[in-house]
Amino acid sequence: MILGYPASRAETDALALGAGARLRSGTVIYEGSHIGDRFQTGHNVVVREQSWIGDDVAIWSNAVIDYGCVIGDRVKIHCGCYVAQFTEIEDDAFLAPGVIVGNNLYPGLAGSADAMRGPRIGAGAQVGVNVTILPYVNIGAGAIVGAGAVVTRDVAPGAVAYGSPAVAHGEVAGLGDVALRIRRARERGPTAARVPGTVA
Repeated sequence: MILGYPASRAETDALALGAGARLRSGTVIYEGSHIGDRFQTGHNVVVREQSWIGDDVAIWSNAVIDYGCVIGDRVKIHCGCYVAQFTEIEDDAFLAPGVIVGNNLYPGLAGSADAMRGPRIGAGAQVGVNVTILPYVNIGAGAIVGAGAVVTRDVAPGAVAYGSPAVAHGEVAGLGDVALRIRRARERGPTAARVPGTVA
C-alpha cells in the first residue's frame, strides 16, 4: 500500500484522507486527492491525483480512478472498473464490475485532449456489469443501465436503458416487484441445486 504517491503531471497538495479508512494491500493513492471518512478499497486499487471523494465510498479490487474525478458520498465502485479523468459520480451511485468510462471524444485528433471530460453519473444511478460510458454523457439520477450497454447519449433520470447503443426501454418505477421476479426466475430454472440445504 502506498499513500501520497508523487504525481508527475502537475503540482499537487498533500493527500487528505479522512478517518476510519480501510485500505487493502496493493492500494495506491496519489498525493493531491481529498478523500472523506470511512473510505474502503479492495486489493490493487489506484486513485490518481486531484480527485475529490466523499464519505463512505467503497472502491473494490483492481479498479482505477483517474485524476480529476469527483465522487460523492456512499458511492460503490465494484471490481475491475476504470473511471476516466474528469468524471463526476454523484451520491449513492453504483458501478457494477467491469464498468469502463471514457473521456476523449476523438482520441488522437488535435484539440480533443484539451477538451477531455468524463460522463456525469447522477445520484442513485445503477450501472450494470461491463457497461461502457462515453464522454460527456449524463446518466440521470436513479436511472438503471443494463449489463453490457454502450452509453453514447444521455439517459433520463429514472429511466431503464440497455443495448448498444443504450436506449431507454421504460422507467425504474415500472419494473415491478423484485420478489415476484425472483420467484418466477426460480420457477423457470433448476436453481434448487445451488441453494444450500435443498435437494436437486
